[in-house]
Amino acid sequence: MSENSPFLGEQYDESQSEMMSEMVILVDENDQQIGSMSKVDSHLGEGALHRAFSVLLFNSSQKMLIQKRADTKITFPSVWANSCCSHPLDVEGETEMEDDLGVKRAAIRKMEQELGISSDQLPIDDFHLITRMHYRARADEKWIEHELDHILLIQADVDLNINPNEISEIRWVNQTQIEDLISNSPDNGEIIAPWFNEIYSRYASQWWGHLDEVSSLQDNVVHHIGDVETSEHSSLLDALKGHATEVESRIITALEKSNHERLKKAMMHLIEGGGKRLRAILPWLVADACGGSSDSLYDLGAAIEIIHNFTLIHDDIMDNDEMRRGRDAVHIAYDMPTAINAGDAMLAVSFELLSEAEEISSDKFRSLVSIIGKMVRKVSEGQQLDMDFENRDFVSEKEYLTMISGKTAAMFTTCARTGAILSGATPDVIENLADWGENLGLCFQLMDDLIDATGDSETLGKPACSDVVEGKRTLIAIHALGLEPSNLPTFHEVFSSRNEDTPRETLDEVLSELQASGSIDYAKDRAMSFHQKAHACLDKLPDSPALSILRQLTDWQLIRIS
Repeated sequence: MSENSPFLGEQYDESQSEMMSEMVILVDENDQQIGSMSKVDSHLGEGALHRAFSVLLFNSSQKMLIQKRADTKITFPSVWANSCCSHPLDVEGETEMEDDLGVKRAAIRKMEQELGISSDQLPIDDFHLITRMHYRARADEKWIEHELDHILLIQADVDLNINPNEISEIRWVNQTQIEDLISNSPDNGEIIAPWFNEIYSRYASQWWGHLDEVSSLQDNVVHHIGDVETSEHSSLLDALKGHATEVESRIITALEKSNHERLKKAMMHLIEGGGKRLRAILPWLVADACGGSSDSLYDLGAAIEIIHNFTLIHDDIMDNDEMRRGRDAVHIAYDMPTAINAGDAMLAVSFELLSEAEEISSDKFRSLVSIIGKMVRKVSEGQQLDMDFENRDFVSEKEYLTMISGKTAAMFTTCARTGAILSGATPDVIENLADWGENLGLCFQLMDDLIDATGDSETLGKPACSDVVEGKRTLIAIHALGLEPSNLPTFHEVFSSRNEDTPRETLDEVLSELQASGSIDYAKDRAMSFHQKAHACLDKLPDSPALSILRQLTDWQLIRIS
């Protein structure tokens, strides 16, 4: 394990931490060994592709053993997975590729360690390599699985002696039972490991009933399936998609009221660029967690989303950004005066939409107008501070957080506060959820800064490292500017150069300097602190499926690419 790894100690189980020093086998996409790396390093950040295995153990009654991973596991704790999954190690006997012997030996070792099955009950010749699957699955903001998974099948009646440090629960299931478990997750309170979900849905569901014909099931293919998610994250995305449809129709109806075709198209330009409509959906999700959702929340969300897009149009003008969401900014696609006019019209349309929402009472409408009006003012103040910072030699961390509290977090705070108000929540619950929105928004902006620095232009829909080139005082830059300049020579050369033609190689060197100096890690740590504060707010609310969605949303901010 890396000597300077920060992930050892009281945060993780001692036994699990010790195993993170084991050396796994690094492979290329064709499963050829290219080296080795400690388990901890191969699972951090973006991960390193390494060999793994997943065993499906069936008994003579054709029931499959599944396990619930212990809560002491460092990656994917407390999720349901296949019979046994782990890694062959870079040790004698486990690197041998002929007949997949190395992987099979590793499987026997781990099945004894996790399940207590003696090796004499697991003849190596009874293991069958069915297929291989290359996937990535993000566990949380720190940990990731990036594996070329050898899927092994064995049928045997065995004696079990479960290791509670590895496994909290086991079940022998038939096909109907496993399909019920997977199809009802996470509403049944159970989460399915993403690799197991893929193995079952893609392959194992077709194998059941054909265990006596193992040779016909085998292939010699590496299936590259890309990024996969837990059923928990899938449920969040499904919820966002469902609500997005509702608010989208209201947004379009409101903006299409304009009688001027060019103005209407300019207002629709960013909306047509897509997006998850997070702010638009947030009031409904918050109200649902408070037990009082209604269709009026969609009108409220649509109004806030229109305001959000109005601010983006003006931001792009003020920041000289030519791209937004992978397409031309509005002032580029049309012209500067039209973009300014479209933004102004969108602000008016948002209040018009809100005033026409039939389910919002007059007294609550007055409160909403006041709160949203203050939000627009705070966003404008935050934007002005952001521009002021570009002309200053020094900006403190406190000043930066004040700026993003207005420019970004104010909108999240407003979404949470107004959603709680329309749900009929008590004043203390309203204030608690407003605090949640504030911390969520601060985390969101810090993650945006990190994504700008570490992402790629195609994914971002704008030039990567554009904040550095433009001289933006992000928390990353503030930290870097406080260090000895000789430690970050390329960063100081590029920072605020406004050279749009800066070579990618130069920007990669900037990123390397920011990582080596600790500036990237510092911003990540601050994002995590706001993430934890947001969860602390949710801890004050009673558990429910709706609250679970807010928790997932809070965690999703740390792994999103938007």
